[in-house]
Amino acid sequence: MKVGVISDTHGLLRPEAITALEGCEAIIHAGDIGSQDIVEQLSAIAPLHIVRGNNDQDAEWAKNIADHLRFDIEGWQTLLVHDIADVPALLDDSVKMVVTGHSHKPLIDWRGDTLYLNPGSAGRRRFKLPVTLALLEVGADSMEPTLVQLVD
Repeated sequence: MKVGVISDTHGLLRPEAITALEGCEAIIHAGDIGSQDIVEQLSAIAPLHIVRGNNDQDAEWAKNIADHLRFDIEGWQTLLVHDIADVPALLDDSVKMVVTGHSHKPLIDWRGDTLYLNPGSAGRRRFKLPVTLALLEVGADSMEPTLVQLVD
């Protein structure tokens, strides 16, 4: 199963991101979405798992979007939350993938048998950080994450 993971779009869904996400069977957005339009565009590509980020908190369009979410992808129990600082209070041994955003810094880190994934920011460039998202190939026995740089 191909899964797209994106975060910190801040109201900008780049054409390069849409192209990278084509063919995904699910999309995960780790918050700081920026607009309802982005939710609709991503939902048109694939089923969407989404949380609010700190910049979405007061937006009327985001009032029904959760601050954290737990769901299953191909047998992998997943915790989705915008800020990694919120993870310890929500984490338990059943979680095998933690997806966060907020820092704009891409991260693929296996901690034991749990994958910690931050796809970086796919929106406007911040400082000199790369503009990225992640793609996951998920099977019952394996999960292979890859970072995709969207612009040079």
